[in-house]
Amino acid sequence: MGFTLDKVVPWGRSYDEYIRMFGLTEGDLVLRVLGCGDGPAAFNSALSKCGSNVVSVDPIYVFDTAQIRSRVSDTYEAVMTQMRKNKNDYVWGGAIPSVEQPGNVRMSAMEIFLADFETGKQEGRYIAGELPSLPFKSGQFDIALSSHFLFLYSAHLSAEFHLQALQEMLRVAREVRVFPLLALDSTPSSHLDFVSKHLENHGFGVEVKRVPYEFQRGGNEMLAIKPVYNPVFERDCAKVRSPSI
Repeated sequence: MGFTLDKVVPWGRSYDEYIRMFGLTEGDLVLRVLGCGDGPAAFNSALSKCGSNVVSVDPIYVFDTAQIRSRVSDTYEAVMTQMRKNKNDYVWGGAIPSVEQPGNVRMSAMEIFLADFETGKQEGRYIAGELPSLPFKSGQFDIALSSHFLFLYSAHLSAEFHLQALQEMLRVAREVRVFPLLALDSTPSSHLDFVSKHLENHGFGVEVKRVPYEFQRGGNEMLAIKPVYNPVFERDCAKVRSPSI
């Protein structure tokens, strides 16, 4: 079966949340940024208005604005009901001081996305696609981000899927950041150790970093992955590239 909108529960994050979830610096924001599974987030719209190079990829982008807006409306109350039911699983404070506030924050983010979606689609900033196969050239981006998809759905997606997805992100970007590292039940993902060891054994530096964001209780860490610089390897490669004298 193909991807259908009735499988999706759109829930967009704000620009400020992206900055804090991924520990993004001013230097990061001027790089070529890819968001994997961004859904109806406000990040692309806000960052592109600053003149930055940002692309978001998500299967939901195959639909139009009216269809996505309708699905947001259909699922909103169910999401809020679940959040109220499980309110002790979240940290309340700052921009989201109470259980009634997340809806306002999320709807504001999604409205920013919806207002920008058609223009962004025409400009190539919103592209329909999904992990573990991305429609981009190798090395096309500097940073690839994954918010609330990998590790969060560990009960639904295998360790092998996670590894394939991360390898694909590393193919198209020189650094990958994933947030959060908890599964939906707020326990550490059972896949984290497997993918970390595999990537480390294949020449990547893998680091769990604390970030200045926590909404899901205990979810205040991201995974950062990038190739390890090996000066001996680089020197040997340079010798091969250099013509003999």
